[in-house]
Amino acid sequence: MKATRTWKYGMASCCALALLAPSAIAQETTPEAVALRLDPVTVTATKREEDIKDVPVSITSLDAGDLGAFSQAGEDIQFLTARVPSLIIETSFGRIFPRPYIRGLGNTDFDFNASQPVSFIYDEIVYENPVLKGFPVFDTERVEVLRGPQGTLFGRNTPAGALKFESVKPGDELDAYLRASYGTFGTTNVEGAVGGPVSDKVSLRVSGVFQRRDDYIESGLATGGADAGGYEDFAWRAQAKVDVTENLTWLGNLHGRTLDGGQVSFQANAFQAGQSGPRPGFDREKNFADGQINSELETDALGFTSRADWDLSGVTLTYLFGYETVETFSRGDVDGGSIARTNVTGSGVPGDFFFPFGAGNDGFSGPGFIPFAAESADGIDDHQQITHELRLSNGEDAALRWTAGLYAFDEEIDISSYSYDTLAGGVENGSAFQTQETESFAVFGSVAYDLTDKLTGQVGLRYTDETKDLVANRFETPTPFLGSVDRLGPLSASVGDEQLSWDGSLTYAVDADTNVYGRIARGFRAPSIQGRILFGDVVTTADSEILDSYEAGVKTTMLDGRLDANVAVYAYTVEDLQLTAIGGAGNFNQLLNAEEGKGYGFEADVRALLSENLAFSAGLSYNNTEIDDAGLTAGVCGSPCTVRDPIDLVTGGALIDGNPFPQAPEWIGNFALDYTRDWRGGEIFASSDWSYRSDSNIFLYESTEFTAEGRWEGGAAIGYRKGPWSGKAFVRNLTDEIGTVSAIDFNNLTGIFNQPRIYGIELGWAL
Repeated sequence: MKATRTWKYGMASCCALALLAPSAIAQETTPEAVALRLDPVTVTATKREEDIKDVPVSITSLDAGDLGAFSQAGEDIQFLTARVPSLIIETSFGRIFPRPYIRGLGNTDFDFNASQPVSFIYDEIVYENPVLKGFPVFDTERVEVLRGPQGTLFGRNTPAGALKFESVKPGDELDAYLRASYGTFGTTNVEGAVGGPVSDKVSLRVSGVFQRRDDYIESGLATGGADAGGYEDFAWRAQAKVDVTENLTWLGNLHGRTLDGGQVSFQANAFQAGQSGPRPGFDREKNFADGQINSELETDALGFTSRADWDLSGVTLTYLFGYETVETFSRGDVDGGSIARTNVTGSGVPGDFFFPFGAGNDGFSGPGFIPFAAESADGIDDHQQITHELRLSNGEDAALRWTAGLYAFDEEIDISSYSYDTLAGGVENGSAFQTQETESFAVFGSVAYDLTDKLTGQVGLRYTDETKDLVANRFETPTPFLGSVDRLGPLSASVGDEQLSWDGSLTYAVDADTNVYGRIARGFRAPSIQGRILFGDVVTTADSEILDSYEAGVKTTMLDGRLDANVAVYAYTVEDLQLTAIGGAGNFNQLLNAEEGKGYGFEADVRALLSENLAFSAGLSYNNTEIDDAGLTAGVCGSPCTVRDPIDLVTGGALIDGNPFPQAPEWIGNFALDYTRDWRGGEIFASSDWSYRSDSNIFLYESTEFTAEGRWEGGAAIGYRKGPWSGKAFVRNLTDEIGTVSAIDFNNLTGIFNQPRIYGIELGWAL
C-alpha cells in the first residue's frame, strides 16, 4: 500500500448508515490506515475559492464522479432529485423546465414566465427562465447546492437557495476524454471533451454531450395512437482562455442546445379514487392518449458568457457579461387518454357532445372516466436574457476580505399558448399570447473579517430595484360545445419593488479540523405576474415574498482526514409566501400570497474512507413546512379525487391553512458506496447509490390520490479500467420503482411518473 492515498469521493449524500461510519473506521487504526485521507472540497459559494469547511452555509458539493454515476442512463437534470439533502426537482414538461425545491420551498407554476425561489447559476451566470435551467450537465467540474438565502451575492430569486454549476475550464495541459454508453430502449449517451494550450497565451476547450432514447411508452389504442418517450438531445460548449497581459485574463464561453422530443407522457387515470399511489395494474410503459400522435417538444438554446479578470495590485476587478436565448414549443395530450364521440345532432362540430363510452375513434374511451378531451401547447417564441456584473474583491489571504459590485439584468420573453380539438383531428381552437419584460438592478457587498485567530465574522448587503411588465391577449378560447369565439385583452399588469437582502454569520474554529457557525439571512423573491388567460379571464400578481432564515452548523474532519461530516439546523419564516394555484376544476394557473409560511429542519452529510478500497458517503434531511393563513383557499380537483381539507362554503375551495408546501417531502436521504481494487495492472471498480424521499402533496390542497408517494430508488455499476481505457455495466432505477413525479387534476386522475429501469454498458477513454 502506498504511504498516502487521497480520495476525491464527493458528498453524494442519507440515512442511518451514516451513523455507522465512524465506528467502522475506528476498527482500523494502523499507521497505513491513517495515511489515507480525503481530498479537501473547494467551493465558490462566496464568489472566491474556499474550503467548504470554512463557508458558513449549508452546502453539498458533487464532483464529476458523482455526476457521471447519476446521469449515466441519459437522464436530465432531475437526476439530482433526492441525491442531495433537502433537494427535490420535478417537472411536467419532460427534459425542459425543471422545478427545484430546497428545504421544501419551490414553485409548482408550469408557465414559461414562472419565477422560482431556487436559482440556477451556470459558470456564474444566473439562468432565470425555467427552460434555460434544464441545460444538460456535462464536462462539469462540480455542482454546489447552497441551501438557505443566497441573495447577498447571487440575487433576488434565491430565498430557498441556489445550484451552482462549474464547467471544466481550459487548462495549461492537454487533456481529453470520451465516454459512450448504450442501454435499454436504445438509450445512448455520448460525452466528450478536449482542451489544452494552443499558444503560451491561449487555451481552448470544446465539449459536448449527445443523448437519445427510442419511444418506449407503447400506445394501447388499436388505431390513432402513437408511442412516446423518445428524444434526441445535443448540447455543446466551446471555451477560450486568453492571458491578455500578465495581469489581465479573459474567458469566453459559447454554448448551445438542440432538443427534439422527451416531452412528458401524461397517463390518464393512473390513480384510483380513494387510494394513493398508482392504481392496480397500472403500466408506466403504456398510454392511451389519442392526441399523442400530435405531441412534440422542440427546444433550441444559445448563449455566450464573457469574463475578464484584471489584477490591480492586490485587488481583482471582474466583469461578467451573459447573453442567453431560448425558443421552445411543447404540445401534449394533457388528459392522457382517449375519448370516443357520438354526433347526436348530425350537424357537425357545433352540435357534438362527448360521451365517455360512445362510438368513434376506435370505439375506446379511457382508461377510466374522461369527461372531455384536453390537448394544449405552450411555446417561447422569442426570448433574450442579458446580464452584467462588475465587482471588485481583494486577496483571499487578507484578514479583511471584501467583495463589492454592481449587477444588471434584463429579460424579454414572448409566450404563446394553444388548445386543440383532439376529436376533430387536433385542430387549433384556442390561442393566447403574453409578452413580459423584466429589468433589475442591484448593488452588493460582502465583508469577512478574522476577529481573532479562531473567530471570523461576515456580513453582506444587497440593494435590488426591479420592475416587471406584462401584456396578455386571448384571440379565441376553446369552447367547442358552444362553437363561440371569445376574445379578451389586451390585459396588462406591472409590478415592482425595492428590497434589501442581507446576511450575517460567525464562524468559530474549535480546532484545525472543526468549525461551528451561526448565520442569519434575509432573502426575497421578486414580485411575479401570471398572465395565462387561455382558460381564464384575469391576470394575477403576487407581491415580493420575504424570507428570514436562522441557521447553525458544524463542519468537521475526523479520524486523521478519513471522515468529513457536516450538520446544520435551520428555521425560517416567509412573509407573503408566493404560491401558485394550478389546475383544479377551472384549469387555472393563478398566483396567491399566503400571509406567512414556516419551515424548520436539519441537514447532515458525511463522506468517509472505510478502508483503502471502500469509500462511503451519505446524507439525510428533515424539512417541516407549513402554510400559515387562516382564510386562504385554493381550488380543488375537477376530477373525482378525495380532498382531505375542509371546504369553504363561499368559494368552494379548500382551506389550506396548516398544509405543508407542495412537493415538500419531510424526509430525504441517500447513500453511496464506491469500491476499487487493483487487478492485473488495472483497477476493478464497483459502486451503488440509493436515495429516498417520503410522501409529499402535489398541490396546495391535500388529497388521497394526488400524493407523490415515498420511495427508494437506486443504481449500481461494475467495471474495469486500465491505462486510458475503461468499461463498465450499469443499471439505474435498479428495482424498477414506479414513482409519482407530478399530476394533472382538472380532468381526470392523470399522473406523471419517473423513468423506468435502464441498464447498459459504457466504454470510456481519457488522456
